[in-house]
Amino acid sequence: MSNKLLCGKVALVTGGSSGIGKATALKFAREGAKVVIAARRVEQSGEVVKQLQALGTEALFVRADVTRPADIETLIGSTLDRFGRLDCAVNNAGISGPRRTPIADATEAQWDEVMNINLKGMWLCMKHEIPAMLANGGGAIVNVASIYATKPSDIGHGLYATSKHAVVGLTKSAAADYGQMGIRINAVGPGFTHTEMVDVSKPEIAARYDALAARHSSMNRLGTPEETANAIVWLCSPESSYVTGTLLAVDGGSITRMY
Repeated sequence: MSNKLLCGKVALVTGGSSGIGKATALKFAREGAKVVIAARRVEQSGEVVKQLQALGTEALFVRADVTRPADIETLIGSTLDRFGRLDCAVNNAGISGPRRTPIADATEAQWDEVMNINLKGMWLCMKHEIPAMLANGGGAIVNVASIYATKPSDIGHGLYATSKHAVVGLTKSAAADYGQMGIRINAVGPGFTHTEMVDVSKPEIAARYDALAARHSSMNRLGTPEETANAIVWLCSPESSYVTGTLLAVDGGSITRMY
C-alpha cells in the first residue's frame, strides 16, 4: 500500500510552467497524483510534462490563458476527457503588474490587466473547477495570494496588492458557499520567493531583494518555490481535511518582523 498522500487523485495547476506552479506540479507527482498543467508558454510547459512523467505519473499540458472563458472550458473539459475527474486545483497564474507606480499614476489598461489575470482569471477557473469537483463528490482548491494579501504593498505596487486582497475575499466566500458540499477552498500567501517574478540574477536586483527579505522575513531570506508547494499540496491532501477558508502564510515570518 502506498504511503503517498494523493495516489489516484487528479490535480490541476495553472501557471504551471515555472516557479511556484512548476514546483507544485512536481510535488503533486511525488505524492502520487496525475497532473494537468495550464500555461501560455508551450515549450517550457512541455519540459515540465517530461519532468512529471519522469517521476512516474501521467501528465497533461493544456495551453490556456486564464482571462479567456473558452480556454478555461477547454482546460477543464480536457482534464475530464483524459482523467475522468478533478480532485485538486491550484489557481496560481498571476502577474506582478506595474511597480513603482502610485495608484493615481496607474493607467486603466494596467488596472484591467492585473485584475483580469489575478482576480477574474481565478474566478473563471473556480467557476469551472467547482462543478467538476461537485460531480465527483468533492475536492480541494488552493488559490495563490501573496504576502501583500493582508497588508499594504511597498509604495507603487498597489494594483497587485489590491488584486491579492480580493483573492482572499474570493477564497473565503467560495469556501463558505461550498464547504457543506465537500469542497475545501483555501489560499496561500507566499512571501518573497525566488521565481521569475523575483529574479536575483543581477547584483543590483539581488541587493534590493536582500533588503526586502530583511524587512519582511524574520528568517531574513527569500523563500523557495518548493516551500510554498509543500504548503499547497498539504492543503489539498487529506491531512488538512478540517481546514477551509483560510489564508496560510508562507512568508518566513512576516508577521513576526517587529524591527
